[in-house]
Amino acid sequence: MKDVYEYAIIRIIPRVERGELINAGVLLYCQPRGYLCARVELDEARLRALDPRVDLDGVRHALDVYLRSCGGDEGPLAAEPPGSRFRRLTAPRSTIVQTGPVHAGLTADPEAELEHLVTCLVRSP
Repeated sequence: MKDVYEYAIIRIIPRVERGELINAGVLLYCQPRGYLCARVELDEARLRALDPRVDLDGVRHALDVYLRSCGGDEGPLAAEPPGSRFRRLTAPRSTIVQTGPVHAGLTADPEAELEHLVTCLVRSP
């Protein structure tokens, strides 16, 4: 049986005024299965091509917040249910690391779907 899931791409926009970005991860939420997970793969060379002076440590820290927040084990979102954490993580922001629009689909396996999305939308061909 397939369940509805929602996902958003985690993207990095090192110089917001230029509008250039790279995809650095995917955040996936499947409410019927109580599944919330993020996968991050930062291509530092591609990011440096957009902005050689980008703060890589700051970007890595911001990406780590997505990973830790999904687990619900620590941080200010730990006590919130997965759906609430997903909504907070996908709320619009004007920082260097942000999520794109939320999209939906159907899946029988959220973990496999997350891997598929990372392969298609984040990894370089």
